[in-house]
Amino acid sequence: MTQNTTLHGKAALVTGGSRGIGAATALRLAREGADVALTYVQGKQAAEDVVRAVEALGRRAVALRADAADADEAAGAVGRAADALGGLDVLVNNVGVGVLGPLESLPVTEVDRVLAVNVRGVFLASQAAAARMSDGGRIVTIGTCMVRRVPGPGGTLYAMSKAALVGLTKALARELGPRGITANIVHPGPIDTDMNPADGPYADGQAAMTALGRFGRAEEVAVTVAHLAGAAYVTGAEFTVDGGHSA
Repeated sequence: MTQNTTLHGKAALVTGGSRGIGAATALRLAREGADVALTYVQGKQAAEDVVRAVEALGRRAVALRADAADADEAAGAVGRAADALGGLDVLVNNVGVGVLGPLESLPVTEVDRVLAVNVRGVFLASQAAAARMSDGGRIVTIGTCMVRRVPGPGGTLYAMSKAALVGLTKALARELGPRGITANIVHPGPIDTDMNPADGPYADGQAAMTALGRFGRAEEVAVTVAHLAGAAYVTGAEFTVDGGHSA
């Protein structure tokens, strides 16, 4: 595949970039020329492994501990990344938590945590990025296929939190468009990660809900994110990378 030369010399921040879709995205952006900062909370070793892999590709990289549930850290990570890389051109809002369970059993503490990470943290990171980005920046947010189709009970809180990001994305596109800053959202389907492995106890049912009959790979999501990181005339849009889950 031809490299996206528009990312050469760009600086990107991938939140939650130590594993899964975040790690795959960090590596994909680096392969296409970007220097990359990534955040983590507990996976320090995994984050450092991603940093080394990025550096092996000839790009600069830095791992930053930041808890998206903390308002100051969610916003502060953007400034720290920009300082470390000498600027910021791309923000990938990847960090998120998934809490599933019956509606009646979800405690308010879990509601607050999910909304703090999945909604408030993304808003604050985007707000901080808009303040640090030069004109022509890119904001790409990771949503979920459950925004398009909720196949069963137990996903109310998670689906609600991710649905909020669709509104945020469209509003960011309008607000930042005059500066040439684009905002888009990618909705992955079942993706083989350590949080939702393709050989897990519920994997067969998830795979059966897709048109392709299989889990996706994190790299398959990263391809779309990297495209949007370079695309100048795509904004306010939703992209499903879900194997036909929403078909």
